[in-house]
Amino acid sequence: MGSHRRLEPSPGPGRGTTVTVGLLSAAAAALGAVPATAAPHEDPRAAVDRLYEEAERATEAYNKADERADTLRGQVNAVRDEIARQQERVNTMRESLGSLAGAQYRSGGLDPSLALLFSDDPEDYLERASVLDRLTARQAGELRALREAVRSLDQDRAEASRKLGELDRSRKAVAAHKKTVERKLAQARRLLDTLPDDERAAHGRSARSGRGGPPVPDGAAASGRAAAAVAAARSALGKPYVWGANGPSGFDCSGLMQWSYAQAGIALPRTSQAQRHAGTQVPLDQARPGDLVVYRPDGSHVGMYTGNGQVIHAPYPGAPVRYDPVGMMPVSSVTRV
Repeated sequence: MGSHRRLEPSPGPGRGTTVTVGLLSAAAAALGAVPATAAPHEDPRAAVDRLYEEAERATEAYNKADERADTLRGQVNAVRDEIARQQERVNTMRESLGSLAGAQYRSGGLDPSLALLFSDDPEDYLERASVLDRLTARQAGELRALREAVRSLDQDRAEASRKLGELDRSRKAVAAHKKTVERKLAQARRLLDTLPDDERAAHGRSARSGRGGPPVPDGAAASGRAAAAVAAARSALGKPYVWGANGPSGFDCSGLMQWSYAQAGIALPRTSQAQRHAGTQVPLDQARPGDLVVYRPDGSHVGMYTGNGQVIHAPYPGAPVRYDPVGMMPVSSVTRV
């Protein structure tokens, strides 16, 4: 999940980006339709797990929208800088044209036949006329350049306006996902509070752990950087799960992966879905320490394989960064960075 950031106005956004923002908003609305209590005959503990999973999906959608908003802010600022440069160029051109117009007037703005009639020296007239012709040709060129600069300035302003509109939509998507996450987590807390103390403690110890899975080999990390990422992830053990956070004091699942690899000098994308494609996919039975293990068909959770059939991950609110069996839930893919 992404850390909370300031909001202000990938490559060229367009229709695809608008559709993406719309889909994110639709996802938020769909996730928000879940009732605040467990469904009839649903075990409250299973309902809590379900709500945590739904909150995690909404969190990754939040991260994606937040990351897009960050990108758009950078693009908007770049366009604004370009507009300032273009405006300065246009102003300079206008001043230059004003100087040329003054020079033309001083060189003799009279009709050529009248200028010849009043001239005492035909040679002087011809010299002045030659200068006037050169000024006129230069002025025409300056005018053409000015028109092009103004057209480019107008295009930059239109681009800035479009990106500001898209940024506003991304902000709204971020806000919608944030509300969805908060609502799911509040529902889960209310359900947990209905459990007896011993069941609540047992749920905290057992959730997402001990589900087994296929045998996974031990062995060394695939690279020095992968080993460094594993060391960084281990240094985060015990840190709290904080949705939307990517360290160093708290993490969500993809935030922990991004931070750990950043300590190894590798920039990972922000979301678990994007991290799935941040390297080469390998079979689970060939996993090595440092590989990213992505869970569920929608890729909404991710952990880091550490060997001995275990992953380090940030599980859910209330559970700190910890080890769990690699088979704690259905594995979607394994990615070697």
